[in-house]
Order: sequence, then C-alpha cells, then structure tokens
Amino acid sequence: MTLWRLEWLRLARTRRLLTILAVYAFFGLTGPLTARYVGEILRAVGTEGVQVTFPEPTPADGIAQFVGNASQIGLLVVTMVAASALAFDARREMSVFLRTRLTSVRPVVLTAYAVNAAAAVAGFALGTACAWYETAVLIGAPPAGSMLIGVAYSSVFLAFAVALVALVAALVRGVLPTAGVALVCCCSPASPAVWPESAGGCRPAC
Repeated sequence: MTLWRLEWLRLARTRRLLTILAVYAFFGLTGPLTARYVGEILRAVGTEGVQVTFPEPTPADGIAQFVGNASQIGLLVVTMVAASALAFDARREMSVFLRTRLTSVRPVVLTAYAVNAAAAVAGFALGTACAWYETAVLIGAPPAGSMLIGVAYSSVFLAFAVALVALVAALVRGVLPTAGVALVCCCSPASPAVWPESAGGCRPAC
C-alpha cells in the first residue's frame, strides 16, 4: 500500500474528510439563506417595538455570509485535521516507528501535506459551489469571474495554512498546541488571512 493511499484511507475512515466537506457545505447552504431572510427572522423574533429596516440583499451579501462563517470555523477544522495528520510526535508509536524504521520522514510529511491541503481545497470548493447555487436561487447570480478568482486565491491560502501546520508540527509537540500556534500565525498581521483587500477586491476566504 502506497503512502498516498494510506493517507487517503486514514482521512476517509476517520471521517475527517467528511467533517471538512460537511462544515463548508453547511455554511455554503446557510450563508445565503441567512443573508436573504435575516430581516424576516428578526421581525419574527421581535425587537421590542424598535423597527429595524434592512436593505435588499445583494449577491455579494450571500457570498459574504458564507465567507465570514467559513473563514473562522472552516480554518479551525482544517488546522485541527492537518495537525492530527502532521504532528507525528503527538503519537508515541508513530514517532518511534518513523524515527527507527525510516531514513527520512520527508515522503511521509509531503504526502500528508498534499492530501490534507487537497481535502481543504475540496471542502472550500464544495462550500463555494453550494453558496453560489443558493445565492443565485435566492438573491441573484454573483459574477462568475470574481467567484473563480476568489476560489483560486482562497485555495492558495488554504495550502499555505496547511504548510504552516506542517512547519509548526516540526517545532511543537502535540496536536492541540500545533493547531493553536498555527491558528495564531494565520491570524497575525503578517498572514495573508488578514491582508487588506487588494485592488481587485479579493482576499482569502478560507
């Protein structure tokens, strides 16, 4: 059994791949729904006599709702899953095996990185497809060019985030510390996650 197949089976059988896909799909479906009906929801709940008026939602609002939710919970899930795969020293048996049986852990790290990065990108692409469809049905179709640019840019950022987890895993022992340090680094001012919007209006939407 090759390392690639082993890593894919580990990701699938532990349902971590399903978790990533489900999280992004959930926010992709509920984000535009929230943007479309937030006014009705608040009026149904009641605001104690205070009248709140919301402007008509636009396609950008539906996608923004997905991005806002997925960029927090989605990134958290991706870093946790990646840390569980890349923090070898957190599992004593795996650590001993890699240190004593293999001349180099590089192929294992590269395989785990590639598979987890691909899973993260696939999850975000699925969530974007759901948000795109839901927004088009409920509000209006967003510009295809901007959507594709956003997916490409966000895929690069997710690959960067998983690479950052791999780097931290080599320095920190444990899954939770690895994920925590990686998240802090992703949220630092030097990270692409918090760069201001470019002239084209695109930024990572993890």
